[in-house]
Amino acid sequence: MKAIESVRVRLDAHPENRSYPIHIGQDLLTRVDLLLPHLPAKKAAIVTNTTVAPLYLDTLRTALSQAGIETFAVILPDGEQYKNWETLNQIFNALLEHRCERKTPLIALGGGVIGDLTGFAAASYLRGVPFIQIPTTLLAQVDSSVGGKTGINHPLGKNMIGAFYQPQLVLADSTTLATLPERELRAGIAEVIKYGLIYDADFFDWLERNITQFLARDAETVQHAIRRSCEIKAEIVSLDERESGLRALLNLGHTFGHAIENAMGYGAWLHGEAVAAGTVMAADLSSRLERITQQDVERIRCLFEKTGLPVQGPHISPERYLESMQLDKKVESGAIRFILLNRIGEAALVDNVPAPVLSETLSACIANE
Repeated sequence: MKAIESVRVRLDAHPENRSYPIHIGQDLLTRVDLLLPHLPAKKAAIVTNTTVAPLYLDTLRTALSQAGIETFAVILPDGEQYKNWETLNQIFNALLEHRCERKTPLIALGGGVIGDLTGFAAASYLRGVPFIQIPTTLLAQVDSSVGGKTGINHPLGKNMIGAFYQPQLVLADSTTLATLPERELRAGIAEVIKYGLIYDADFFDWLERNITQFLARDAETVQHAIRRSCEIKAEIVSLDERESGLRALLNLGHTFGHAIENAMGYGAWLHGEAVAAGTVMAADLSSRLERITQQDVERIRCLFEKTGLPVQGPHISPERYLESMQLDKKVESGAIRFILLNRIGEAALVDNVPAPVLSETLSACIANE
């Protein structure tokens, strides 16, 4: 197995130089030497959930205690449906009860929901306290823990309330994936495939060749996939932190995918499952606009099918899809904008998709029942 690999998110062009490392490897929860430079106080809050806490909380707390760091845990319910104001307030209550100060860091130990909640809490509490990401799911390790997007859902739209707030450090311990349910692993691979589609055709080719080993959790295959995904996201975030242009490409499949999550009810479909179906829909739309070939669409659909992910959206009326997509963050002047493919390895933000063509994609890509 490879040693620790590190990727840097470079935000050093900003006056406050908010660049930070992503460390990727095995058994990193006990590597307190990686954490200590980012712990300005001898006290830290660990935010986790009822699923992750029994697996990894004691390991992390013991390691920090041995280094002289006092910790307390905030254990939240598990699930996308809890990514809301009420759960966020549980974090604030705990921080206030423990008299946390501006130098008290928040450590997110869990998947994307925990990372988003903890990051938003860190951005808001005392107008900003230090924040560390320790993602324990594949999706969080390759995507949501990197780049500083934090927030909560609203009943009318996913991730519509939040803040850009970068962590001090991301610690991606691939050992935690051993306890990840199969469905969650596959959902995470959806985001990995996205990186190949938008930015790196060679990586997409590699995924096609290595998907069986990836699903079998081969250690070197998994670590390579995490590292390359983080490299791509770090480069994009470094160039466009606030999503004024390039960073929007990371939302391939998400306009359709978020509509699925919202219409079905948060938690019914995992985020990666919705993104998988949404990406196939985006590929279909790209083909109908003659940006990619039908052969490209079939390659994309085939890889998602081999991964065991859905390649059709659920049976929801086209009108309901359109209603939910109108709440997408990329909507501008009332018009839905899509991330579409120019080829495998290159994407673009596209305005003014003709309504009849969009209707054809929805009709072709929605399950009959």
